[in-house]
Amino acid sequence: MSKRYGGVAALQDVSLEVHRGECVVLVGESGSGKTTLLRCFNRMVEPDGGVVHIDGRDAREVDPVALRRRTGYVQQEGGLLPHWRVLRNAALVPWLRGDARADELAAEALALVGLSREKFGPRWPRELSGGQRQRVALARALAGRPEVILLDEPFGALDAITRVELQQTYRELQRRLRLSTVMVTHDLHEALFLADRVAVLREGRIEQIGDPRALVSAPATAYVRNLLTKARVETT
Repeated sequence: MSKRYGGVAALQDVSLEVHRGECVVLVGESGSGKTTLLRCFNRMVEPDGGVVHIDGRDAREVDPVALRRRTGYVQQEGGLLPHWRVLRNAALVPWLRGDARADELAAEALALVGLSREKFGPRWPRELSGGQRQRVALARALAGRPEVILLDEPFGALDAITRVELQQTYRELQRRLRLSTVMVTHDLHEALFLADRVAVLREGRIEQIGDPRALVSAPATAYVRNLLTKARVETT
């Protein structure tokens, strides 16, 4: 895929395959194209060239609204609706689909992320901690029972302890539910912990992609090695 914003090339002939049940994490410096690539998967960004296939089907053949409702999406600040209580926020996607079980699905999703319906369902987002709001955002993404989850810096605004807790929660859920995941992060340690494969982007191109062990043991370029050094990740 390729994508330009005016004179800036955000993506330059990027090819990426995500397997069913796999977690692929996109890392790189600001402006490397991570978020642009992520948003091509749910058509929040339309590439100038190239094709996105989801389950073998051209994403351009799918209504973008319908595509987004079957794709989980969690952004950095969660994006909860402040005038809706927690349970209704979590029930958003199945409610939009007209599913009569929306509240039930929301309650199940809240339980998956460690929040009970009885205790947290009636609360307002403003009554939650930052970590709890992100758990609700994750529950909202899961309530639609998607096969694909897109995460855009989902833990970036949290304190260190809460961030680690949520990383562990998502890692367990992703493996247990076999969720196909594409995640953007600037934190290389987070990428190495969560990913089945890490893709390092630089100026709109993939510099290297591989499993965490391969990335650390055999950096493909000086740029990747320098990125690991800056993050204080020891190479072998």
